[in-house]
Amino acid sequence: MKPVYAIEVENLTKVYGKGHTEVVALADATLTVSPGELVAVIGPSGSGKTTMLTTIGLINEPTRGRVVLDGMTVVDGGWTSGLDLKRIRREKLGFIFQAYNLIPFLTAIENVMVSLDLNGVRGKEARRRAAELLEKLLLGPRMKNYPSELSGGEAQRVAIARALANRPKVILADEPTAALDTDNGKNVMALLKTLALENHSAIMVVTHDSRMVEGFDRIYNVRDGRLLQ
Repeated sequence: MKPVYAIEVENLTKVYGKGHTEVVALADATLTVSPGELVAVIGPSGSGKTTMLTTIGLINEPTRGRVVLDGMTVVDGGWTSGLDLKRIRREKLGFIFQAYNLIPFLTAIENVMVSLDLNGVRGKEARRRAAELLEKLLLGPRMKNYPSELSGGEAQRVAIARALANRPKVILADEPTAALDTDNGKNVMALLKTLALENHSAIMVVTHDSRMVEGFDRIYNVRDGRLLQ
């Protein structure tokens, strides 16, 4: 019986330009990530790791290849026709970015509630779920603070809570520790490992820093657009 993967990628390729201006940003990337698994993709700037993340995350349409998310084929050559990509991103995917991208005029709990609101969860239920997540991430005393009143590590944990709010099967993290010091960065990565197991989510992290991936289930390297395990 074929295993069920949260992320299944086959020969994923992204080419920019044509002819003498052609640049192969990603070449025939193939990987799988199971529910509850934490996988790292490591490479220097310009290696293709962010291109891979944005194509899997339905932000950047690939040139060719196949992507299956939580059993749904979302890329087959290009984006699968007839799919509501915005809805799939809302329901199946959680994104964590280096810059946190918190809304500055909303409190920590309101930032998490915005994500729930987009999926139709509002009012007391949204506040309850957001508060529960922030408590779990040790941010209970800070949930009424604004982003400017939070440390870098705290702001990133709010961003993680926002990504988890809709209980996605897949979480994609783009350099989530780049703006943090080493200790805070390692704490965030350890937290992601715990959350992957507890929520049975597949988490893929791209990073340039090999110090941050201790304890990951698998590690891939990207060099010149090619993925190596």
